Amino acid sequence: MAGAAGREYVRKPWFTGVVLVLALGFIAARTCRAQQTPPDTANDPHAVQPERPTVATHAGTVARGWLEIETGVERDRFAPSAIGTVSPTVFKVGIASHAQLSVFGTLAHPAGGSGVSLGDAGVGVKWRLIDDAPVLGDFAILPAIKAPTGSLDRGTGTGTTDVSILLISSHKFGDVAMDLNAGYTRRSGDGSGAPRNATLWTASVGGPFVGDFGWVAECFGYPATAGPSGQPSIVAVLAGPTYQARSWLAFDAGVIVPVSGPQPHALYAGAVYNVARLWGPRP
Repeated sequence: MAGAAGREYVRKPWFTGVVLVLALGFIAARTCRAQQTPPDTANDPHAVQPERPTVATHAGTVARGWLEIETGVERDRFAPSAIGTVSPTVFKVGIASHAQLSVFGTLAHPAGGSGVSLGDAGVGVKWRLIDDAPVLGDFAILPAIKAPTGSLDRGTGTGTTDVSILLISSHKFGDVAMDLNAGYTRRSGDGSGAPRNATLWTASVGGPFVGDFGWVAECFGYPATAGPSGQPSIVAVLAGPTYQARSWLAFDAGVIVPVSGPQPHALYAGAVYNVARLWGPRP
């Protein structure tokens, strides 16, 4: 799960859920090496900066000249006999001190389908505008564009070209990191395959647990959409452990549980790997 931009093919999902997630954020422990806390890339550019496994994205960016890869698998249970699997992957490259290029794509096995197919793919640039502001914390924007490389008929894509913008606010409360996102997507087409306008919101927190293990919890939602393919609103929660194997390698796993709307129960697992320096001075 590499952020909302790469999840158009998954039908994911107010108040009770948000309160639950924010409350969890204030129960954390000591030294934080948690998934949701972006490391200090100025001191260690090889340190991994996972945006997995949550829908939310943090405001941190990969160090300039470095490549990081996020990948994983999610198994969605729409019904006892309808199981779908999707594997999103994101390649992230630091292109400036406060900017990151993200190229994302998916492989999907739709529920009721046969074989694995290419899903939608796209590209975005995360631009961190503010650091440590009193209210916004670390604030970034993430404009992105998605191409219809997947198949609407096979259920691996929306069949539309999407332009989206994501607003990102990241905060730290002691050892706990909190990320708040709000996004808007405008799609091509007549709305028969996918709604022309869509929005999302997320509230995610993460913190340390024991040793190299951490935890993450999130509440996210997709408000109702209109048009021929409109859907009711979706709200869901996500939670699971994280494991920092090395400063440059992290793993995650967990569950997604619907609160309301047509969100399937799901299991997920994945990894984030800061590969290497592609250009620029050695650390």
